[in-house]
Amino acid sequence: MFKVVLQRLLMSVPLVVVVTLLTFVLNSLAPGDLASTILGADGTREQYEALRLELGLDRPLVMQYLAWLWQALQGNLGVSFFTQESVVSLLNARLGVSVSIMAGVLVVCLSLGLLLGVASALRGGWVGRAIDAFSLIGLIFPSFWLALVLISIFAVTLRWLPATGYTMFSESPGEWARSLVLPIFSVAMYSITSIAKQTRDAMNDVMGRDFIRALRASGLPERSVVWRHALRNAALPVVTVLGLVMIGAISGTVFVERVFVLPGLGSLAVSAAQNKDILLLQGVTLYFTLMTIAINLLVDLSYGWLNPKVRLS
Repeated sequence: MFKVVLQRLLMSVPLVVVVTLLTFVLNSLAPGDLASTILGADGTREQYEALRLELGLDRPLVMQYLAWLWQALQGNLGVSFFTQESVVSLLNARLGVSVSIMAGVLVVCLSLGLLLGVASALRGGWVGRAIDAFSLIGLIFPSFWLALVLISIFAVTLRWLPATGYTMFSESPGEWARSLVLPIFSVAMYSITSIAKQTRDAMNDVMGRDFIRALRASGLPERSVVWRHALRNAALPVVTVLGLVMIGAISGTVFVERVFVLPGLGSLAVSAAQNKDILLLQGVTLYFTLMTIAINLLVDLSYGWLNPKVRLS
């Protein structure tokens, strides 16, 4: 197991380098730079050139990136130019919000997606048609539009949940949960139907196999046949889709955090991009990349847990 984890981590190193390098290059191609953003419209040409020299923006782009990468390898992501705070401290302070959303999306997608998928496979009928309809709706309407609809219904009209804001878990666990309900469902709504469809298709395939008929003929309870044997054999494609869903949810949190005014990594990335704060933006990109690597690693480990053949290979 340790060898597998080590191999996956070593294979992920090029991904981190490529993603952070692309972020650095794309940010340099955007109009303006950090020096012009700090000085504003009133800055003179001499002040602009002096500030560029002070910030190191006059050096070649490759040298700037290599300097950042060397510092990052030592655990130092620099200091935000606007807040003068450590980038690591800024990211860690907001990491909990984004992780809470991601964990909530995982729980909601996995529980509701599996339940709907199994129900659709065993009973079919209107459940399957409803899942297909909701999947089409999810393709048409993005998560930030769904977030606005949920706010208008559950926050403005019914007044059941807060429209914006975030409460720390240490302050009030109940208010913390209420502040995350709408953001989580805004990201997870389409993903639920995706997992349900994959579960339904995989269960339909497994339920027709010979070993399922043999288990039923041996007198094993139907609940044990479905949830212990059939679902486990159908879980590999579901886990694959779940991994893709969770990676896609990372980008969904960027929009949702802005809509619900949540102090997470997504909203921090938008602010850093607007302010041309390249060090802060690089830090957010690095954290998002590491989250993606962690999700892929968990998916690979799940394959080995669900299928002994994959574990041995």
